[in-house]
Amino acid sequence: MSTLSALPVTDQSALAIEGFDAPEHRLAGTGLAGLAETTLPREKRLEAMRVGELGSIHSWELSTAVDGPGTRLVVFLAGCPLRCLYCQNPDTLRMRDGQAVSAEDLLALVRRYRPVLAATGGGLTLSGGEVLMQPVFAARILAGAQAMGVHTAIDTSGFLGTACTEEMLANTDLVLLDVKSGIESTYTRVTGRALGPTLDFGRRVVAAGVELWIRFVLVPELTDAAENVEPVAAYAATLSTVTRVEVLPFHQMGRDKWATLGRPYALGDTSPPAPELTERVREQFRAHGLVTH
Repeated sequence: MSTLSALPVTDQSALAIEGFDAPEHRLAGTGLAGLAETTLPREKRLEAMRVGELGSIHSWELSTAVDGPGTRLVVFLAGCPLRCLYCQNPDTLRMRDGQAVSAEDLLALVRRYRPVLAATGGGLTLSGGEVLMQPVFAARILAGAQAMGVHTAIDTSGFLGTACTEEMLANTDLVLLDVKSGIESTYTRVTGRALGPTLDFGRRVVAAGVELWIRFVLVPELTDAAENVEPVAAYAATLSTVTRVEVLPFHQMGRDKWATLGRPYALGDTSPPAPELTERVREQFRAHGLVTH
């Protein structure tokens, strides 16, 4: 266990934390090795989160060829405002279900893996959940990683894009933007939220000159209609810093997590898309001159 130095308790009305107390559900093997849990009284814990010294972490892992270039240290932050029907990490939706980790400890983990990240042209990716649920903590981690010379990326829906400051964008080398649907009503059905904030954030990323990868999850009979894909492709083609589009075929790897958590899963009978469907959707993006995988 680690403990942060005592922090003065200031006005906490500005801190809207959704019941950040002890985890209620945490699945085995969530990958928190090497990160000590920080214990503080509730008031000091909330203040530490407000100033970005403490975050709620679900897990971390090393990955290759996904979540950005090279080998990535991917950190999954807890908490998400969306309720995507196909979410593969439903155990990351609430901040209270993560582990309290100090920015200092997380940056020490980044420093530990910096040699392998550098050797492979990789870096750090902050994912979730939704990274912008914890913008001050995320900003501190991104700045610290860049100070080490580590490539930085965030994987986000963009729904909370207004929480991302210009300074945070300046410390981000790559944004992986998940555009989950092109039709507003379909987007709301998939996520429970509105599409507009995602599109606005993508434009902000371009204005900041930050590289963008667009991600689109292909779900048969949900997001696969040509008229739903086309607006996403057209939008991506307007973003001058987009260098890659990823069409991600739906899978059932998260189904057991939904069952373990006792939550209803609407897509239990949905099959992954056929290769022909996946290729058709990729071709829609390529028709707009986009490098698509």
